[in-house]
Amino acid sequence: MLDKTMTFSLGNDREEDIKKTLTQVYDALKEKGYNPISQIVGYILSEDPTYITTHNNARSLIRKIDRDELLQVLLKSYLGE
Repeated sequence: MLDKTMTFSLGNDREEDIKKTLTQVYDALKEKGYNPISQIVGYILSEDPTYITTHNNARSLIRKIDRDELLQVLLKSYLGE
């Protein structure tokens, strides 16, 4: 039986890579006239890559990030850690 809490952490370099990629994806969505926040949320919830534009290779970029890693970086940023 599992009675211990598992931990999950990313290295600082990986976090910075994810932030950079997310910014590139955000910018590509904005350039194409989409609401970047809504599109990224749709992608995170569904893991459907069609929420992300192919403009500036954004779809390929975001697919290189594991959703768990992406959520961790977003939550840490939101909470100011």
